[in-house]
Amino acid sequence: MNHQTFSLQPFPSTESFPNLKITGNISRNANHLTICYNLGGNLKEIAIASLSNAPSRKDELWEDTCFEFFLGIKDSIRYWEFNLSPAGHWNIYRFEDYRQGMQEETAFEKLLFSIQNQVDGLALALDVDLDKIISAEQEIELAITTVIKHRDGEVTYWALTHRDAEADFHLRDSFIVKL
Repeated sequence: MNHQTFSLQPFPSTESFPNLKITGNISRNANHLTICYNLGGNLKEIAIASLSNAPSRKDELWEDTCFEFFLGIKDSIRYWEFNLSPAGHWNIYRFEDYRQGMQEETAFEKLLFSIQNQVDGLALALDVDLDKIISAEQEIELAITTVIKHRDGEVTYWALTHRDAEADFHLRDSFIVKL
């Protein structure tokens, strides 16, 4: 089992909200990937969707507060984007190359994850079986990211690293977690 902790940083050109903190941990045991996000701080200024009674697959979740990660296979240009909304909605997209050939990944019919509202934050945890898209022997590389939408409509982009002059979660050299 491989286990790592993380702390996300806002993209430098966006307004910084020093009272926000996004941390978590990620692990891979055989071909089960577990990721936990913790959003802490004063969340009164953040637009967070209420938990839905019927979470489902939805497009364009990144337009609102959304926890994301990008998963690629080592030495392959193909990758996947996982989107997880605090409302319980989700989606997974497959790309053939950098921002090319985007398609919904139909290997997953459901993506169940937990959301817990806490006194000083929000926690989101996902455990996903990757057998539907990769083999347990393949080394994976990940970028862990989050989009935060503020009540005034401003959006900030958080990631482990920002490798370009613009916020771009798809850049393969930002897939720095190896599992």
